[in-house]
Amino acid sequence: MLVPDTPTAHAVAEPLVTIVALCHNHARFLAAALNSIAAQTYPYLEVWLVDDASSDGSQKILRQYATQYPQWHLLLLPSNVGNCQAFNQALRQSQGAFVIDFATDDVLLPERVARQVAFMQAQGPRCGVAYHDCELIDEQGQHVRYHFRRDEAGRPVHPLPASGDVFAEVLRRYFISTPTMMFRRTMLDELGGYDESLAYEDFDLWVRASRNWHFGFQDEVLTQKRLHPQSMSRKAYRPGDPYVASTIRVCEKALTMCRTPPELAALATRLRWELRQAVRFRNGHEARHLFRLLRQTNQATPLDYAVGVLSYMLKQ
Repeated sequence: MLVPDTPTAHAVAEPLVTIVALCHNHARFLAAALNSIAAQTYPYLEVWLVDDASSDGSQKILRQYATQYPQWHLLLLPSNVGNCQAFNQALRQSQGAFVIDFATDDVLLPERVARQVAFMQAQGPRCGVAYHDCELIDEQGQHVRYHFRRDEAGRPVHPLPASGDVFAEVLRRYFISTPTMMFRRTMLDELGGYDESLAYEDFDLWVRASRNWHFGFQDEVLTQKRLHPQSMSRKAYRPGDPYVASTIRVCEKALTMCRTPPELAALATRLRWELRQAVRFRNGHEARHLFRLLRQTNQATPLDYAVGVLSYMLKQ
């Protein structure tokens, strides 16, 4: 009989799944996050505990779990390098056929990996990314809402999110809950992992991946995403936000990747929204850059030009 922790068993039975657990000052939430990895019903796991130079005692907790689960790998980074580089360092050393980027302020429900592996296998080799709905929880772990609106019977209020060729859709709007994603290794290898020159990873990954790979939406709630003041989403577009420049870089990449007028129109929708956010929070330099990109899509409206004029009135 094959045993789960042998390479032969992975090849014959089920694929190995790598979980890269990324931590930066998540001490308050680490136990819940790491216990949720240990509670997975799927046995073929390769776990990397990666600490990005935490200063809140997280490393002590991670060492304790690495001792308790000696098959887990521990990577303590001496200086803060950011999510993209920290993830890539573990990715390059890992072996899983599927990969999960897991922030250690979130929680995996017990069937998460098993259900997602089955879904990815059913979708076929062109599916590079699988994602699903998630429950948003507060700092105490209490329910806030779901990522996608649901009625009292638990059914989505709106039509199911996009699957298949989603390139134009990821340009147009945010709809994927980042913590729910599972990646196919061959896709990550083709893309070279995350772009380490960026301050955040998800938008860039969606754009580059969706150009040649399919995405699959799984209508299940398999992850809990924690909302707290330190999360990236709470800082977006505020003065000093380090992520706006990365968003502009991704939009520049996307402009070179668009092939059809509908794709350019989708990118224009994104740029239009980003432009208004930049003007709203008085980020003049970024607003002007976004306006120039919007003009390059040949989709700018008279109202866009009016907002563009406002961007040149901002001092920054």
